[in-house]
Amino acid sequence: MWKKITLILLLVLSFSLSNPGVANAAGLKSFVDSADGYQFYYPNGWLQVKVADGPDVVFHDLIEVSENVSVVISPVPAGKTLSDLGTPSEVGYKLGKAALAPVDSGRTAELTNAAQREVNGKVYYFLEYEVELPNREKRHNISSVAVSRGKLFTFNASVPERRWKKLQRMIDEVVSSFTVY
Repeated sequence: MWKKITLILLLVLSFSLSNPGVANAAGLKSFVDSADGYQFYYPNGWLQVKVADGPDVVFHDLIEVSENVSVVISPVPAGKTLSDLGTPSEVGYKLGKAALAPVDSGRTAELTNAAQREVNGKVYYFLEYEVELPNREKRHNISSVAVSRGKLFTFNASVPERRWKKLQRMIDEVVSSFTVY
């Protein structure tokens, strides 16, 4: 009996040491870009890919390669804050038109939710879109947007609509993990 109790305690201790955070227990890994000053969690089993003249970083699922997260960094006029750029809805609308569904792209992006949160004194806008591609495929995009050091950071997660219900909780956690410093 003592052997069983000892074995269980060792297993619990081993699990605790190997998975110190909730993100690890949920199957998420950490990505930190200390040069640009941001970090986030991404799903275990996703791979980083290089994109020429595109986002700063992109990760996608190994099996369902259209499931992805990315970070785009854009300049902001000196001294401007996120609030100076507009309300969550206004910024969400502009982002949808400029990045998700630009003119002549054949895509549409409907902003379905826009919210503001403050995390450690920094304001973030959380934006949710339903996107339709030219081939009629529907996607779900969730973005977190923040301004830091004269730059606009846009973290975007995109999954096919058919997989949204299954992945929603994990994608929400991934997008909420995005922080700038």
